[in-house]
Amino acid sequence: MDKKVLRKIKRNDSLAALGIRAGGVLVIASVILILLLIGKEALPLFYAPQAELSKRFALPDELVDKEIFALGVDEYREIVYVVDELGQFTFVNVENGLILKRLQAESVEDGLRVTAVERIDTRTYALSWNDGHLSMDQVAFSIDYDAHGKRVMHIALHQLGRFEAGQQIAQRLVARQSDHGATLVRQFGSSDLEIIQQVEEEDLFGNVQSSREVSVLEGVHPDPISAVTLNADGSMLYAGTSHGALLRWDLSTPGEPLLLDKLQAFRDRRAITSLALMLGQISLAVGDDGGLVTVWFPTPTEEGDGHKRLQLIHTLSRHDTPVAALVPSLRNRTLVSLGRGGVVHLDYSTSERHLLTLVDNDPVLMCDISQRGDGLVALQPNGQVALWSIDNPHPEISFSSLFSRVWYESYSKPEWVWQSSSASDDFEAKMSLTPLIYGTLKGTFYAMIFAVPLALLGAVYTSQFGSKRLRELIKPSVEIMAAVPSVIIGFLAALWFAPLLETHFPGFVLSLLIVPLVFLLLLILWQPMRDRPWAKYVESGHEFIVMAPLLVLAVAIALQLGPWFEQLLFDGNFKLWLFSEVGMRYDSRNSIVISFALGFAVIPIIFTITEDALSNVPQSLKAASLALGASRWQTVWRVVLPSASPGIFAAVMIGLGRAVGETMIVLMATGNTPIMDLSIFNGMRPLSANIAVEIPEAPHGDTLYRVLFLSAVLLFILTFILNTVAEVVRHRLRRKYGRF
Repeated sequence: MDKKVLRKIKRNDSLAALGIRAGGVLVIASVILILLLIGKEALPLFYAPQAELSKRFALPDELVDKEIFALGVDEYREIVYVVDELGQFTFVNVENGLILKRLQAESVEDGLRVTAVERIDTRTYALSWNDGHLSMDQVAFSIDYDAHGKRVMHIALHQLGRFEAGQQIAQRLVARQSDHGATLVRQFGSSDLEIIQQVEEEDLFGNVQSSREVSVLEGVHPDPISAVTLNADGSMLYAGTSHGALLRWDLSTPGEPLLLDKLQAFRDRRAITSLALMLGQISLAVGDDGGLVTVWFPTPTEEGDGHKRLQLIHTLSRHDTPVAALVPSLRNRTLVSLGRGGVVHLDYSTSERHLLTLVDNDPVLMCDISQRGDGLVALQPNGQVALWSIDNPHPEISFSSLFSRVWYESYSKPEWVWQSSSASDDFEAKMSLTPLIYGTLKGTFYAMIFAVPLALLGAVYTSQFGSKRLRELIKPSVEIMAAVPSVIIGFLAALWFAPLLETHFPGFVLSLLIVPLVFLLLLILWQPMRDRPWAKYVESGHEFIVMAPLLVLAVAIALQLGPWFEQLLFDGNFKLWLFSEVGMRYDSRNSIVISFALGFAVIPIIFTITEDALSNVPQSLKAASLALGASRWQTVWRVVLPSASPGIFAAVMIGLGRAVGETMIVLMATGNTPIMDLSIFNGMRPLSANIAVEIPEAPHGDTLYRVLFLSAVLLFILTFILNTVAEVVRHRLRRKYGRF
């Protein structure tokens, strides 16, 4: 051959090899880059919270000598305010420490002083005065812009309510106000409580009528009461004692308090020093003199009938000193706890995740968390104020909350739950990925049960038993199935097949019995006719001519007998029988629908690769087996299938990967319910469908947004593991049975 031609061939081969290598490297690099991109969005979920001391300043000298009862900060962390013993709200500029404004809670008579202040929410406070009366005041910030576009903050103080003084000075006062009235609880002595409820009702003509109900609870517990709190609307009263007992009353009926709980919270009888209700007004945070912070809420009891009892649910951080104060965030389930030693802990109650510990050179006397939850202000000795900025955008996320059982509010036990949104402002997102992983595996499992036998047996018959003409018709037809868009399959499964299956489900069950019986009956009847010429023609690769019509006829008979079968075994209503006898509900978009729909999408891949692997087995091997006296089936079972096993296994694993990553079919054909149930009558929500459903509504950078990217990472890893296992097993099979 001409040397120029040889050089040209070598050059072309080198270029082709280089192009192939470059393409392979680019594919690998692209896959790695995709993983890095989605991983980058998910990684911030696991960043450790950060706190930075952004500002420290001293209160004006005129406030240093006064007793400070409460402090707070605006949402921009530019203004800090304190409440002093005179009932004055003093607002201080964070930048320069100068007083911006001073507002009086109410007209103060000579000698009237504040004895205690309770923080009701971020900017609402209940002030107890030394004459026995109580006032409720709210700080209001409003934003305006001047002619130059500069933000201007307006400050106001609104009195929400006032409870007049009683004849006896109370040891402890707690009050709440709602749209329907107000509730005041006063503690006298060690364990006597007086409950005053002011109820306002509006009649049909718009007239408001007020009533006042007073209840006295004497000697509610043998131990002295050490902490008292009310929920936001004053309908539930909580009390803790100096020897570790918890009590709860229902105040929803004015004048008739109902004791719901009276239990010993701690066996060592340590004192309860602080109580606070968290966002949602269901979970009760309890601090004790052992330094432990716990969270309780009512759960159903064995008595049933909707009766609930307080139960210890979560255990949070422990202080080295007794707990002095609990400050719940009104943004999420973050809880700030202050020990008497001046150390501050931040915890997320649901996941029991310890977020931060704030320790400074000077101890913290009191603290408050900003409205956005991104800052914390603290009062220290000598009138020093410290302001921390907190970076913790995803406090609810931890490995346990993503993959373990979590005990959520109002649940009877810890569970895996995915529920990302709700209409309630105090809703807590539940983002366990376990139900989604379970749904992915469940949908794949049922799809493979349907697809693998049909695809493999179809490929074996087409390549080993069918005629050449049959192979030329069936293989292209099956391959065309792979070109059907997933959305079309999902559409047909949801709107056509699911209602059809629901209507004729007993007939479908009956067909699983009749079809095998018809097949066995056909084999028995076929034996005497095998010697006839037309029978030999059928057995030479045309068996489908006889089988197909009979199988269709068997299914038709089963569907016709379905109502009779349902009446005979299920008393005429299969779904009612299933629920009453088995305790299962029939979901119209269930795992059976997914089995057929997703299996239909997977069959072409498995069939095509398996048929190619079987057809590529050398004819010499099959001829040698047949020459030794083996039947066609024995040859297929003992020679062809083992030789083609690497390709068959690769086909099944590729089909498995296709089923795991499918989105549109499972999105349209399932109920998209993230439940963990193996029942074939229920649906599921796989990872891929969940991403498609949730991502349009996920705010950029939000927790849900990043959890969805984490789902994509898990889906990527799952398919990578499947493909890696498939490749390893395939290579081992090839080494064992040779390359064909």
